[in-house]
Amino acid sequence: MRVLIVEDHGLLADGVRFLLERQARFQVTGVVADGCQVYQACLRLTPDLVLLDLSLPGMDGIDVIRQLRRRWPALRILVFSASAGEHRCREALAAGAMGYVFKRSHRQVLLDGLAQVAAGRRYVDPALGGEPLSWRPAQECNELPARLTLRERQVLKLIAEGRRNREIAEQLSVSIKTVETHRFNLMRKLDAHNAAELSTWARRIGLLEC
Repeated sequence: MRVLIVEDHGLLADGVRFLLERQARFQVTGVVADGCQVYQACLRLTPDLVLLDLSLPGMDGIDVIRQLRRRWPALRILVFSASAGEHRCREALAAGAMGYVFKRSHRQVLLDGLAQVAAGRRYVDPALGGEPLSWRPAQECNELPARLTLRERQVLKLIAEGRRNREIAEQLSVSIKTVETHRFNLMRKLDAHNAAELSTWARRIGLLEC
């Protein structure tokens, strides 16, 4: 089972890789640290399973899941997250992940989750009761006034991370004018008037950790 690790903390990624490389059934094909790079990594490395952190630079993990499942419906995704909130687990499962494991859990929980997802079965960390939660996304405390596209959510996250238009354009391989258009649409949809207000929205809808 070819596994792609998506984790932006180098020491943790190295530790997980060390653990998996000692399991006969798993082969680590690579490690990715930025949400924007996951899609291209999957094209290049063709993993069978993606072990995915949710709090990533560049692109929120939930949006990464949606992007991957649209392109590869059969791709198996196990979330490996520091977020203990039930709503994040529900969002990940609703987006298409097959399992959810906490980083704070024992390594055997991670291995059990990988084994279950590799076998095509859903798995939820025993800390959440071990039972799959409702696949319907949790209601957000602050609903968006208008639905954002995947690209708009990605640009919103990058703006909230302090990236300038030129940096965003380079990272997404689009023109600066395209980024400016997305920024304008975001400000219109969210009734935001500056980058600070856009950043506040990014936190409210979970694109950045509070």
